[in-house]
Amino acid sequence: MDFSLTEEQRLLKESVDRLIADKYTFDERMKIAGSADGYSEQMWTTFAELGLLAVPFPEELGGLGGGGVDLMIVMEAFGRGLVVEPYLATVVLGGGLVEALGSEEQKAEILEAVIGGARKLAFAHGEPDSRFELAQVRTTATKSGDGWVLDGRKSVVLNGAQADDLIVSARVSGDLTDEDGIALFLVPKDTEGLTLRGSPSIDGGQAAEVELTGVRLGAGAELGAPGQAYPAIEQVTARGIAALCAEAVGAIEATNDITLDYLKTRKQFGKPIGSFQALQHRMVDMRVALEEARSMSVLAAAKLRADRAERERSVSAAKSLIGRAARHVAEESIQMHGGIAMTWEYSVGHYCKRLVMIDHQLGDVDHHEERFVRFVDGT
Repeated sequence: MDFSLTEEQRLLKESVDRLIADKYTFDERMKIAGSADGYSEQMWTTFAELGLLAVPFPEELGGLGGGGVDLMIVMEAFGRGLVVEPYLATVVLGGGLVEALGSEEQKAEILEAVIGGARKLAFAHGEPDSRFELAQVRTTATKSGDGWVLDGRKSVVLNGAQADDLIVSARVSGDLTDEDGIALFLVPKDTEGLTLRGSPSIDGGQAAEVELTGVRLGAGAELGAPGQAYPAIEQVTARGIAALCAEAVGAIEATNDITLDYLKTRKQFGKPIGSFQALQHRMVDMRVALEEARSMSVLAAAKLRADRAERERSVSAAKSLIGRAARHVAEESIQMHGGIAMTWEYSVGHYCKRLVMIDHQLGDVDHHEERFVRFVDGT
């Protein structure tokens, strides 16, 4: 497999790396994360102007036609910058579902607004008792005339309170864990019966609890054929997992760099602590963890267009290994820094929080180890 970047990918990498280095410093990131909205509308507009919101969408829909590697390039840079803007929620998950299931009219209307930075989406799928099982959907959608009535709860909806529209999964038929019978619906944030309770997460991001009580939707609110949404949910979630893996690699790389710099400058017994062999060995282990994580991130990105079994094996293997690597790097960096790593003003603690949270988004280490085994066994 050729791991070298194309000329277009190299230019994309240079562009997004420069943007994060120049405009998304740690101090600026802390101001953005602490603002009332939890993200910067100005920065979101900048992402749109640079074409970053268009990266994964096909050219016929106004996108740049990028694949998994292009998305990986963007998300690695976002990981290094601890970016809090709703890229994963809006572009990768929400936009991906519209691209996969939307009608031509829905695609034209929604994706044009997403690419232009004028519309934000959130995927409301996880529920209080579903853990990470994609097929476990308790929320119901009942046919009512030409429309639908939705009832249920969704938990930890990424950037749910910041979205203009939620893409809500609901069951129209089948048992609780059946893959068949799941539908997706577009629900505007001001819909009667929809309750959103947003709150910040420990890593500076935003999430929301969602309640749907007799939410009435008219004809045309469905994304795709009702009851047949699961394959698209699984495919788009795989893209989201690959994006998170790339983000983790960027955050691990930044954490390693910060820690190495600290070992070179912090002195004890009259010399830098980085001269102590025990700490050198631990730093090498952190670097090995980074390179292993990077390799698995590349694999996940490259396999997004493979057949289902190969794709799901690859993303689950990557998420599991990278989750372990991220936790190892986070723990080691905090221990080698000492107390300063836990202060609010110092950046490394924020990277470590983000790495821990990435492990718990779209499936943790244990979930993906089990899932990998199921796909290997063909079950």
